[in-house]
Amino acid sequence: MIATRCLEPELAGSVALRLTDWVRDGDTIVWGQADAQPRLLTRLLVGQRHDWRSLKIFLGIGCSNILHPNHTDVFELVSYCGTGSNRRLSVAGALDILPCHYSDLPAMIRSGRLQVDVVMLRVSAPDAHGRYSLGLSNDYLCAAVESARVVIAEVDEHVPWTHGERSLVRSDFDLLVHAHTDDAGHGAKAGGAAGPIERAIGRHVASLVEDGSTLQVGIGKVPDAVLAALSDHRDLGFHSGNAGDGWAALAQKGVLTNARKSRDTGVSVAGMVMGSESLYRFVHQNPALQLRGADYTHNLNVLSTLDRFVAINSGLEVDLSGQVNAEVAAGNYVGALGGGADFLRGAHASRGGLPIIALASTGGNQSRIVSTLSGPATLSAGDAGIVVTEFGIADLRGKTLTDRRRLLLDIAHPDYRDVLERS
Repeated sequence: MIATRCLEPELAGSVALRLTDWVRDGDTIVWGQADAQPRLLTRLLVGQRHDWRSLKIFLGIGCSNILHPNHTDVFELVSYCGTGSNRRLSVAGALDILPCHYSDLPAMIRSGRLQVDVVMLRVSAPDAHGRYSLGLSNDYLCAAVESARVVIAEVDEHVPWTHGERSLVRSDFDLLVHAHTDDAGHGAKAGGAAGPIERAIGRHVASLVEDGSTLQVGIGKVPDAVLAALSDHRDLGFHSGNAGDGWAALAQKGVLTNARKSRDTGVSVAGMVMGSESLYRFVHQNPALQLRGADYTHNLNVLSTLDRFVAINSGLEVDLSGQVNAEVAAGNYVGALGGGADFLRGAHASRGGLPIIALASTGGNQSRIVSTLSGPATLSAGDAGIVVTEFGIADLRGKTLTDRRRLLLDIAHPDYRDVLERS
């Protein structure tokens, strides 16, 4: 690929930059998710959208309010998830969902089943060797860079240079612009602080984790509380979709060393980075963190070789057979099929692994342990492992439906146990 144009910093954000020179009518555009979303480029695209009749946008986790429901006058918005700022789009009926396992996204892009014409990136400044880092996300972006007709990137001084699956050089870009944002660490605001319920769940989960285990955690208050509860453990490893502030805190305390990992020894592996500006500083040029594509981080063959792999995920509700709905609440698509099944199956296959679903017993004055799911079974009863609420631990592995019902009633909120039992 040959760079056709490179804009210098003083031109960043200028009306002289017209994206019609690179984006064609009917194109499908992919950009980095969460903190990896290119702020300048996406704002320009929204502001210039009436220069095209129609464009398709594939979104990951949303962490900004750049897109609005009325932008569907030009944009067809598609995502694998309804999380973050995507929730507003989903509730408004402006977002279509591609239900797929997260591990499948790179292969879908490379095969063309998920078409990518233009990829927009938020990259770090180049290192001494002229290599730009994908910075905050590799996940499915490596596949998008390989498959796209056009690669556009903004260089942001706030983006850390991270070690990853691949780096880029100037000739990899069709357009390179410079951006100076003041919203570093936007994703850190998404979850909020853990409360007493989350801390109780964290303590229960921590009681299950052996020293030397390798952790995978989701995003949100419960995973953060779990990580905080592990500060007395030793030689933990990390292999997950996201490396956040909780991961950094354990690494800085010397708890998370990766020394006993059976694969990628000495190195934390993640697909993306999302958190505070202090997290950005910690990961900058830090070889102890390697960012990889979703076809590695979520790959069953990889996960099964990680001894004592502890997968800690959540859901919207769990029924009395152990099925989990992680996608739909009150009729709205607000979650994701995502990587939960990938990680839980990996933990099932791991020697000494723990497949854990951790969630509060109630939400919105309703029980989250239910007799019948109100949405799809994101995880089947066959994927069920250990369910944890603030009221305790239910190990469903090897248990019949009758046993599971009893165990799950014991960790439901007391106010709902009688109703659940009668149902």
